[in-house]
Amino acid sequence: MTGGPVRVLLAEDQGMMRGALALLLGMEDDIEVVAQVAAGDAILDAALAHRPDVALLDIELPGRSGLDAAADLRARLPECRVLILTTFGRPGYLRRAMEAGATGFLVKDGPVEELAAAIRRVLAGETVVDPALAAAALSAGPSPLTARESDALRASADGATVADIAARLHLSESTVRNYLSAAIGKTGTRNRMEALREARRQGWL
Repeated sequence: MTGGPVRVLLAEDQGMMRGALALLLGMEDDIEVVAQVAAGDAILDAALAHRPDVALLDIELPGRSGLDAAADLRARLPECRVLILTTFGRPGYLRRAMEAGATGFLVKDGPVEELAAAIRRVLAGETVVDPALAAAALSAGPSPLTARESDALRASADGATVADIAARLHLSESTVRNYLSAAIGKTGTRNRMEALREARRQGWL
């Protein structure tokens, strides 16, 4: 860490929220927002251009999720700390964020002072996690879905047929049916659209 202000990249798709966060963080003497993006697929390019110390990422972004972008940053810019800031405090999201290399996870309804403190703490090498969410994640356990079951559910999100999913994933139709059936069973739902909704609600996808 240099003696200058903490350089922050902010990724948030809602313009008003992004502007408010940038304004509030900019009022801190030791924090400077050096880049703002509205889409997940713009995060890596902006980070490589501006070299932030901390990337503050929403999860649900157009183009690429904040969780996928966190993994990109870990691979290409490992010195940049990632702090996930989300509306959705889902245990599955927390687990996936940590697997992607994030060092912080907060929900958006906290005070800005808490966010500024979290930015400083992750830069100092600490891991900062919303306490209630950490407890929920521990009790919830990992996702029961295998990687392939998750892929099959994601591929069905736009109403794709089994044949469409099979072509997309380079699998046989019977294999896709097996994966979807397993996912429906594990989520305790009646069909693949319900399974998809439940898996998203839990933060497994």
